[in-house]
Amino acid sequence: MATLTVARFDSASGADRALDTLQELQKEQLIHIVDAATVSWPEGKKKPRIRQLRHLATTGALGGAFWGLLFGLIFLVPLFGLAIGAAAGGLAGSLSDFGIDDDFVREVRDKVTPGTSALFLMSSDAVIDKVREAFVGTKLEIVHTNLSGEQEAALREAFAEED
Repeated sequence: MATLTVARFDSASGADRALDTLQELQKEQLIHIVDAATVSWPEGKKKPRIRQLRHLATTGALGGAFWGLLFGLIFLVPLFGLAIGAAAGGLAGSLSDFGIDDDFVREVRDKVTPGTSALFLMSSDAVIDKVREAFVGTKLEIVHTNLSGEQEAALREAFAEED
């Protein structure tokens, strides 16, 4: 079963460092990274910088449509007000079918703010104690949702990159 994990860091560069660590753990077969994206929001900027991990040649990696929809719901809808918010509500409802609900979106929105960063990670097969050990001393906060096998398959089917 895949897990969508959001790790929030107290610095704008924390997510990039965490991703580097996770990629090293993947080389040691201690976690499988299906897909990932980072959000970096330097202090004083109006909006965050978003970067999808594109060099993954992993079967089932999520496409830009998924990350765009998720980040749009989290970071853009509050800026555009009720009209766009209502339209996005239907899209958000469709994400709940994949285990990503309004509470998840709201919690991430409240926690990823200027001066912070976040790692959005779709992963599986983590050796939890080894992953936890790699992050000892790192100040981070985890927000996550576990996806069932059916939700993962539906998410991949709906948002996988087209060949």
